[in-house]
Amino acid sequence: MELKIIDDQGQSATTVSASDALFGREFNDALVHQIVTAYQANGRSGTRAQKGRSDVRHSQKKPWRQKGTGRARAGDSASPLWRGGGRIFPNLPDENFEQKVNRKMYRAGMCSILSQLAREDRLRVVDSFLVESPKTKLLAQKIKQMGLDSALVITDTIDHNLYLSARNLHNVAVLDVDHADPVSLVQFRNVILTRKAVAKFEELLK
Repeated sequence: MELKIIDDQGQSATTVSASDALFGREFNDALVHQIVTAYQANGRSGTRAQKGRSDVRHSQKKPWRQKGTGRARAGDSASPLWRGGGRIFPNLPDENFEQKVNRKMYRAGMCSILSQLAREDRLRVVDSFLVESPKTKLLAQKIKQMGLDSALVITDTIDHNLYLSARNLHNVAVLDVDHADPVSLVQFRNVILTRKAVAKFEELLK
């Protein structure tokens, strides 16, 4: 298939041929949901912790005698049924949130996202994407001139000036092909790819 290459003004200049397997695939909603959920889950760290029955600070004394009070039996104040008691199934610091997604599924999901972006005209291809100096204002103006309000810029290699210019823009992110992820691809309204990035995607996701 053919992808349009735009200039700095956002106008279509020429086209570049791209793989149908990468940019012409049917959208698989269930697969995209799975890889996005797995990517977010695998980024979680098991740092939360709750106290179980043996961890809370409490008295070992039996609150009242076993029989004759008319109240329910109680052994100690650490019971999960009591206010201030321990949790029945507490979250532990070493909790593992990892979800396995095999390589074939991940590649198919990424191709599905890229194909849908191209189908919805949210994918832009440029010959190169550079800024003269590491200034946020220059990058913001460049994005605005292209007629975009927000964009994910994916290049074959990260340019230092471009990376520094994008750090303070909440609506712009810069990634190289090796670090492109499904969450970023679906998060931004528009995605800008350099011509070399398209070729590298075809090499990695073939």
